[in-house]
Amino acid sequence: MPNSSNKLVKTAIVVPTYNEAETLPVLIEKVKSQQIEGLGFVIVDDGSPDGTGAIADAIAEKFDGVFIVLHRQNKQGLGTAYRAGFRAALDAGAELIIEMDADLSHPPEILNNLISELENADVAVASRYIYGGGVDPDWSWGRKQISYWGNFGIRLIMGIKVRDATAGFKGFRRKTLEVIGIDGLKLKGFGFQAEMAYRCQQAGMKIVEYPYVFMERTAGKSKMSFGIVIESLLRLTLIRLKRQ
Repeated sequence: MPNSSNKLVKTAIVVPTYNEAETLPVLIEKVKSQQIEGLGFVIVDDGSPDGTGAIADAIAEKFDGVFIVLHRQNKQGLGTAYRAGFRAALDAGAELIIEMDADLSHPPEILNNLISELENADVAVASRYIYGGGVDPDWSWGRKQISYWGNFGIRLIMGIKVRDATAGFKGFRRKTLEVIGIDGLKLKGFGFQAEMAYRCQQAGMKIVEYPYVFMERTAGKSKMSFGIVIESLLRLTLIRLKRQ
């Protein structure tokens, strides 16, 4: 549900949630502390049994600005959540749209840097795979290799130039989402991020990367699995083949 504020939103933070009751309030406070001009939120909750949706509603009631909570009955996939969130942000009049996870793996402290990058770019990617970026140092060697080479494989399959093709922390100018046509995006799961990168590149958008270190979530449970990655690779391959 949207809150009743009549204020305009300039920068909308779109956050999909499923069982993020512990981390969502912390994320909201950390983002608010960045003092972003015209800040608004779009939370897309997929019927979290832990009450995340109700917590988001309570935050919306007290937020001094645009705070939209979209309630969906069940898990429908990350891609569909972002499409719904992007549409709500555009309908609310946002000029800049930022996507990020609710689990605190994406540091709000670099939000203003991403916003600054969007002054001269169409897409700003918070990147693990450029100089200055990285992943949680507590990850095992094997997990780091899977993350790096999985991303490399997707870049190779799709012909994506951006180093962090699977990044889930990035910002878009309004026109970017309008030009690529978010309603035409195909993938529902993990591969959605790579599809977004591919569509933006195909549309000739200027994409820049800003380094950050991805940290493991401190609460809740990861939704990632090996099967999800394999399915995404297959679906991305089909998308690329149809474009040739």
